[in-house]
Amino acid sequence: MAAVAEQWVLVEMVQALYEAPAYHLILEGILILWIIRLLFSKTYKLQERSDLTVKEKEELIEEWQPEPLVPPVSKDHPALNYNIVSGPPSHNIVVNGKECINFASFNFLGLLDNPRVKAAALASLKKYGVGTCGPRGFYGTFDVHLDLEDRLAKFMKTEEAIIYSYGFATIASAIPAYSKRGDIVFVDKAACFAIQKGLQASRSDIKLFEHNDMEDLERLLKEQEIEDQKNPRKARVTRRFIVVEGLYMNTGTICPLPELVKLKYKYKARIFLEESLSFGVLGEHGRGVTEHFGINIDDIDLISANMENSLASIGGFCCGRSFVIDHQRLSGQGYCFSASLPPLLAAAAIEALNIMEENPGIFAVLKEKCKRIHKALQGISGLKVAGESISPAFHLQLEESTGSRDKDVKLLQEIVTGCMDRGIALTQARYLEKEEKNLPPPSIRVVVTVEQTEEELDKAASTINEVAQIVLL
Repeated sequence: MAAVAEQWVLVEMVQALYEAPAYHLILEGILILWIIRLLFSKTYKLQERSDLTVKEKEELIEEWQPEPLVPPVSKDHPALNYNIVSGPPSHNIVVNGKECINFASFNFLGLLDNPRVKAAALASLKKYGVGTCGPRGFYGTFDVHLDLEDRLAKFMKTEEAIIYSYGFATIASAIPAYSKRGDIVFVDKAACFAIQKGLQASRSDIKLFEHNDMEDLERLLKEQEIEDQKNPRKARVTRRFIVVEGLYMNTGTICPLPELVKLKYKYKARIFLEESLSFGVLGEHGRGVTEHFGINIDDIDLISANMENSLASIGGFCCGRSFVIDHQRLSGQGYCFSASLPPLLAAAAIEALNIMEENPGIFAVLKEKCKRIHKALQGISGLKVAGESISPAFHLQLEESTGSRDKDVKLLQEIVTGCMDRGIALTQARYLEKEEKNLPPPSIRVVVTVEQTEEELDKAASTINEVAQIVLL
């Protein structure tokens, strides 16, 4: 019986061999040949290298030249040639020993040298000392920090706020606190460098859409929706974020927030809104782009802004629902590991908020001054204005590039220098050129504040026009 069974198995194997597809037989044959080759191939030992003599080693060491730690940089690089400021960078600023009207500092509401703000900071300095010497979780939380967070939440009409000691680190810490590897972030190509660093730290899947182009954003959202339908299990655990700026630092343009909110609900995404330029600027009471468009602030999942512009302090804040903000107290790297905001700067920010609430008309004044200089700068031969007419920080770019970024930068710097010689302080927009995802074109940044008079605004426009004709024609 055993012999018969063995013959029957053999017959089945032969029959299966005949019925098997040709490609299957070829693949198995190749694998069998490969195994036979491995079994019978010779093994080789690496040739042992003879030891070098002491003399040979010394010669090799003398010949070796290490690569430079950093690439060579010209001594003429703008970042290595500072403009030295003497005194407060307020309405009038002393730069390199020359007094100028300040069109370079982001002191939009003129609070940097305000007597009330300075008095509040001085009183706090006498009470608490200079700094905190510890993060918020390690004896770095002072009562003035809690007061500032409470005031910011009430001013923005949100449930809760959290403050950071460094403006750049605010959004750069907030993004990776929520968005992780495997999540998807849709971000505007013109996003500022702080957002870019936050995205990099999050290690999420980044999808860039054209600047303020809602059709392009919806195209990407639709494509992702189709991908999600192919893998619903993965889609259920993948979070989707839309990250934009209220008023873009690199372009001076306002985001189309109403359209963004519609897309958020249509495609089930979350919106992170960076408002460092729009906070204290847009809206009837300075609450930013949500107030500007009349959008319910609860439609925005997270709002962040720095306190280094309109509030004339240092640091930044995020605000939103309590459960969202509380998560940053556990996961926001800039919050957890940096020394907390010096109490004197928190006290200064609180007093700046008091002034903003007491003088809501200040925002309309700023808007009118922005419109005035924006209009006055139109039509300058060789230059074009980039940015909204109500933006207090906008750009002057060359109408036609020379074809070389270095030459463009040099021409614009000549205009900046010429204006400074005539008593108008301007600055070029600076970027880390090798690290920017989408490097903006060279530009002169013009900053408007409520302290500048109509005569000074007109003088600045005429001076820029005069110098531009000399440099560019």
